[in-house]
Amino acid sequence: MLSQLKPDLDTETVCQKLASSKEQLDAVHLRELFAADPQRFNKYSIQFEQLVFDYSKHRIDNTVMEDLIEWADAQNLRSWIGSLFSNQDINYTEQRAAMHWALRLPAQDQQHADLAADVHAQLERMYALVEQIHAGQRRGATGEVIQDVVNIGVGGSDLGPLMVTHALSDFKYQSAQPLNVHFVSTMDGSQLSELLHQLRPETTLFIISSKSFGTIDTLTNAQTVRLWLEKALGQHPYILKHHFIGVSTKPEKMTAWGIAPENQLLLWDWVGGRYSLWSCIGLPIALSIGIEGFKQLLAGAYAVDQHFQYQPFERNIPVLMGLLGAWNNNFLDIQTHAILPYDGRLKYFASYLQQLEMESNGKSIQRDGEKVQLDTCPIIWGEVGPNAQHAFYQLLHQGTQSVSCDFIAPVKRYNSQQYTYADSAEALIEQHHLALSNCLAQSRLLAFGNEALDPKELESLPAYKQYEGNQPSSTLLMQELNPYSLGMLIALYEHKVFVQSVLWNINPFDQWGVEKGKEIANQLLPILNGEQSELGGLDGSTQGLINILLGKQHG
Repeated sequence: MLSQLKPDLDTETVCQKLASSKEQLDAVHLRELFAADPQRFNKYSIQFEQLVFDYSKHRIDNTVMEDLIEWADAQNLRSWIGSLFSNQDINYTEQRAAMHWALRLPAQDQQHADLAADVHAQLERMYALVEQIHAGQRRGATGEVIQDVVNIGVGGSDLGPLMVTHALSDFKYQSAQPLNVHFVSTMDGSQLSELLHQLRPETTLFIISSKSFGTIDTLTNAQTVRLWLEKALGQHPYILKHHFIGVSTKPEKMTAWGIAPENQLLLWDWVGGRYSLWSCIGLPIALSIGIEGFKQLLAGAYAVDQHFQYQPFERNIPVLMGLLGAWNNNFLDIQTHAILPYDGRLKYFASYLQQLEMESNGKSIQRDGEKVQLDTCPIIWGEVGPNAQHAFYQLLHQGTQSVSCDFIAPVKRYNSQQYTYADSAEALIEQHHLALSNCLAQSRLLAFGNEALDPKELESLPAYKQYEGNQPSSTLLMQELNPYSLGMLIALYEHKVFVQSVLWNINPFDQWGVEKGKEIANQLLPILNGEQSELGGLDGSTQGLINILLGKQHG
């Protein structure tokens, strides 16, 4: 694979150096690296505000790290970071900038004053709506106060807000009236069918979130709830005005659908869907955690934006995350990466990262139009750690696949004043310590294998009870999981993705593979709806399956 690298001397040379280092490290176990350097943790860990990033359990040494940073330099990463934090059309296949970082600029930012003003104009409109709903001033068409808000979206319009609202469930804003936030994304109607039985049309507000306002999944769900509302409340324009909010780049499409202009919140083309939770797509987040909580989320991400732009690479957490991931993927041949949070509130974090990473870097064509010469994004997967231990950790510890892992945990939980059930507080803190002990134990066993066991026990262990170890992992600790630290955590992964895109020379901001699948689905839909009968041009498998779906006899 390395022999096919394009003849860019600097890049080719550094990759050959990394390949040579890999060969030398093949015979060295992680336990030997730790034994040889008592200061390894201090050398390979970084504290930044509320976060600690420990990467000492990766199969690296000083030479590897120097070569990885040289690789970043050879690929002009510093210059690319500058291009990202500008209005350049860095998303060249769609002729757009990628300025999701602008969504968390402070209102008084001087370097990008006009941009910050545009962003905050929309945020202020969103905040006003949030205040109105929290105060019980937003009413349905019959005059009853809104009590349920349903976010209808898919992809980034669903995964981001869903993940954040669940992660910050402990910070739920106490509004004047009870308020529940729900999420609907599946195109088959299963979520919607179950939810509508629980809601009252008179007190339900729907958010239609779609960057293009043309996503069939979202618009189909939106049409279903529109019919549900009109059946109960009548077909009058004020029904839509009182029960729908739209978030999109297309105000004309929202207006044509029936959403009143004063109920429209706008996005920009330079915001990719999977990077949009910081915008008005985050309305469900602000409704759940409050305006100040949402501002703290933005502030945490902004702090990481500054860190990413200005810290040297050897102390730059997202740069190191990206380099280590590429080292594992391209040189250690580790093609799968597990996200393992030890906090149930981060239940949806792995799902969120699946879209962020695999939709961004699941590419095989370089910026120059040539095929990539190195493997790109690994398979991203994961689960809340305590549950995962009873599911797939067997494979991690004793399987034949090499897997790299990210362990994520808050240092403290159940310590703040928001936990009023004092009689159970100590028990809950002990449970958190149980989770932390498991987090540390699992990364230790993955890294050190048999050395993590009791030496006396090891003497008589059969082979099937022994552990090879040498599986690399990072550990990210937060002082506590709050809006600010979660903003930091998400932004770290956003910028990690960008770093790897530069190393692999691909565009992380388009998703043509997603678009084409949807186009083909639209071609098949008229056949299934009975509007078209011609199956010519389809492959035999698809024709056979369509015939079964249409009730025609198999065989």
